[in-house]
Amino acid sequence: MGAATLGFLDGWRDTTPLFEAGLHLQLLDAVAARREQEIVYPAVERIFYALERTPFEKVRVVIVGQDPYHGPGQADGLAFSVPEGMPAPPSLRNIFREVARDIYAGAAPQFSTDLTRWADQGVLLLNAVLTVAAGRPGSHRCLGWETLTDGIIAALSEQREGLVFMLWGAYAQSKRVLIAEHGHLVLEAPHPSPLSAYRGFLGCGHFSRANAWLRAHNGWEITW
Repeated sequence: MGAATLGFLDGWRDTTPLFEAGLHLQLLDAVAARREQEIVYPAVERIFYALERTPFEKVRVVIVGQDPYHGPGQADGLAFSVPEGMPAPPSLRNIFREVARDIYAGAAPQFSTDLTRWADQGVLLLNAVLTVAAGRPGSHRCLGWETLTDGIIAALSEQREGLVFMLWGAYAQSKRVLIAEHGHLVLEAPHPSPLSAYRGFLGCGHFSRANAWLRAHNGWEITW
C-alpha cells in the first residue's frame, strides 16, 4: 500500500500530527517486512479500513479494541467485526446480546457480523494495534501501532466535541488518560469476552446511553 493509495487518510493526516510526520508509512513498511516471514491479518488494503469508513469529521462514537482477530478470514479492519457469513466470535455475540437487550427489548433483528453499517454512521471501530500475526494475539504490539492510535484518540478528544468513547476491559480503559474529562461521554464496562461479560458488560446499557447523549448533543443517534 503506497502513499498514493492512502488519499482517504487526508482528513486524519490534517488533524493527527503523527500521520503528517509519516509514522503510518513507517508502520506499513514494518508490517510488509513481517509479511515476508509470517501470515499477517488483516489484508494490507484493510489495515486502515476503520479510518477509511469513518473519517475524522464523521466520528460520533469510538469503540476501542486491542488488536485484530488472528484466525483465518476473520479480521476485516474494524474492531470486533468479521466479514458477512463468518461465525460471530464470542465477544461479538455478547455485543449483539447487549444491543438486543438494551435497544430492542430482546427482540432484535438479525445482525450482520460485518459492522461496516456502524462505521458508516460514525462509529470508529478502532483497534489499538492494527495488525497481528496468524494465531499469535498481541504479536504486533512491538511495532509501534499504539503510538499512532493513541494519537488518533487524543486528536479526537481535543478537536471534536460531544463524542462517546466506549472502553471495554482494562486495556481499553487504559486509554482514558487520552480523553478530556469534559465535553465527551466516556463509558466503561468489562470486556464482552465470555471471561468477563457476565461481570458487567451484559446489562451495561452503553448503546442506549450513547444514543441519549448523541441526541442531546448532536440531534441524532446510531441505529445499532
